[in-house]
Amino acid sequence: MAGMNGLKRKSIASSKSQSGSKDFKKLKVTAAKGVSSPLKVNSSSKTQAKKEEAKDEIDSDGLVESDTTEDENGFGGFSASEAREETTITDLDSAEENGEAALPDRKSSNSDGNQSKVRGLQEGQTSKEAHAKQKALAKERKLAKPNADSIQRSKKLWERLRRKSHVPKQEREQLVSELYEIITGRIKDFVFKHDSVRVVQCALKYANMRQRKMIATELKGEYKTLAENRYAKFLIGKLLVEGDAEIRDIIIPEFYGHVRRMINHPEASWIVDDIYRQVATSKQKALLLREWYGAEFSLFKNPIATATENPTPELSAILASAPEKRKPIMSYLFHMINQLIQKRMTGFTMLHDAMLQYFLNISAASEEYVAFTDLLRPDSSDESDGTPDLLENLAFTSSGSRLLCLLLAQSSAKDRRAFLKVFKDNIQLMAYDSHAHTILLTAYTVVDDTREIAKTILPELVGAKLGDTSPPDSALDNIFQVATHLVARRTLLWPLGSTSNSKVLLSPPLQTLLNDVRRMSIDTGTSKKQPDIRTAELSHALLPHLLATVANRAADLLASGFGAQFISDVLLSSHIDAVAKRPAAEAVAGLAAGDLTESDHPFCDERPWAGRMLKMLVLGGSYDAEAGRVARSENWAEVRFPGLVWKSVKGKIVKWACGGSSFVVVNLLDVEEEDGGLIEEEKTELLAELRKGKGALEEIAGDAEKAEVGKKKGKKQKKGENGEQLEGKGKARGNVGAKMLLEKLR
Repeated sequence: MAGMNGLKRKSIASSKSQSGSKDFKKLKVTAAKGVSSPLKVNSSSKTQAKKEEAKDEIDSDGLVESDTTEDENGFGGFSASEAREETTITDLDSAEENGEAALPDRKSSNSDGNQSKVRGLQEGQTSKEAHAKQKALAKERKLAKPNADSIQRSKKLWERLRRKSHVPKQEREQLVSELYEIITGRIKDFVFKHDSVRVVQCALKYANMRQRKMIATELKGEYKTLAENRYAKFLIGKLLVEGDAEIRDIIIPEFYGHVRRMINHPEASWIVDDIYRQVATSKQKALLLREWYGAEFSLFKNPIATATENPTPELSAILASAPEKRKPIMSYLFHMINQLIQKRMTGFTMLHDAMLQYFLNISAASEEYVAFTDLLRPDSSDESDGTPDLLENLAFTSSGSRLLCLLLAQSSAKDRRAFLKVFKDNIQLMAYDSHAHTILLTAYTVVDDTREIAKTILPELVGAKLGDTSPPDSALDNIFQVATHLVARRTLLWPLGSTSNSKVLLSPPLQTLLNDVRRMSIDTGTSKKQPDIRTAELSHALLPHLLATVANRAADLLASGFGAQFISDVLLSSHIDAVAKRPAAEAVAGLAAGDLTESDHPFCDERPWAGRMLKMLVLGGSYDAEAGRVARSENWAEVRFPGLVWKSVKGKIVKWACGGSSFVVVNLLDVEEEDGGLIEEEKTELLAELRKGKGALEEIAGDAEKAEVGKKKGKKQKKGENGEQLEGKGKARGNVGAKMLLEKLR
């Protein structure tokens, strides 16, 4: 207690007040019970006497208390607070005996504290003044540092420059010029401080290319250190974004020979990987990746001779050139990969490229394969296992997704289930990604347990539980979004065994990948189910929801070419009966009703994809150029779609014949009745209606004939006064479908 009492304060008052407090506590209990006590007045006077006695003893020492005593600010220490409590209790009891309201006199109890506070203010400083003095001292220390004045001036300029919309262009140029006068020659003093490095980044943003190159040149030799700095690493990114190829070639070579250290550094790893992924040239990427293959690749750019002059990042080519170095190279690479995985630094594109190179150069039956797959296999019993994060990161890069596709092709059914379980709740995100969706396509291709796919992947992709006879509107909206997306639509159409040209649905590299994984799964014996059976089972689970979407969202789907392709692929699928297709077919055919010349008509000339889709549905399939015939769907004839279309266009067939969808009318006449076409009476009505509009057909067909004659003669293009094309090799303005209809009328 003495440590809190200021200067040499005796504890007499404290000890006595403590002894007396017990009596007053008993008094308080007695008063609460309603029993009067004769000790109240006596105890009050005794307490007052104790206070005076203690005060006399303290004053007799002749000591002056400091301004930090317990009385300051009304606080008298722990024992003093007890004394105030006793006084208050006594006053309350006395007031109750006299029948008066008992209120504590706080003003009198704090009088001593207020007097000591005034005494402290006169002798010392207020807290506000002390705080101001501390700020002044801090400012003096900051100004005493090197280049403090320059940094302060530059920060004032930065405060003005960073407000882009509030600074006129001419003033900004003047501020940038003034800023460069300050920082030129002292860049290295600015870039390693969190506040001044922002000034340099601002200068780079508004500078011209000459000034940016000046900064890049001045920092030459420091980029590795900058990349490892918490704040300066962003300056490298700014230089690469705002700079040109010359600046890029100044920065990246300084990382050669340091990749292993930097990729493990908490700050430098991200800037190195960003440079590798977005900025570096193919040669620079090769040199950076080759450092994963051994220390000699860090010391020498091309320690192993290759057939080409430029170093290759392909590990297979390096091992073919030096097969005796296979063991040390593979060991070094595995150690690098394992080191980052154990640290959970698994989001780097460079790591994913290195993992793919390692996987492509090991055989499925080797110890290397077993050790590598153990790194990737998730452990559900270990909550601290970081493998799920690794697999999720791999899925969204080019090399990582390819690695997982190849891994799924060679894995057992149990491992496939464990790998796919990691992606739960991320299926839709994967479907929209250009890399991750390939993993879903691979699962459709190699996994034999289609019921597992129907329980895990497809419900999340569709947005509802499969098997519902009437899916909710949210599921229909979700399918519509997926079906009209460039990438995501593949995850819905590929399981159907799409009738569309595979070159339209899949890119050539993706076709090659899926062919490779299918062949690999068959060779390793991990997939035994026939592809046709797998496709039929997946389609049977998925098609009811897709047909419901076509039936309820047909007009919205026709607004885009992807939606039109989705409609044709779903309706022409042979893995569901015609009865289930009928409602969706009626909805699509019903859209043909109305005035075709109106701009908002679903099949207007501004939507050529809609006319091509309707033509394909009338034919019952797409045209196979190799076979020279239409590849019709097996059960589509039972739907009798041409008859549904005729009911919608009846009375308006001439407009269809003269418009951009004239071949729909041609196909209505060409399809035989046994293939689901119009019956004889309907064809007769159609021809009669066409004869009534023969004049309009001849006018449209005449332009086509003139254009065709010009093509045969090879005439040069002629243009009118306004530059319009009159005749020649140009695009035919006439309607070829109308010409074919006239031939049928003759």
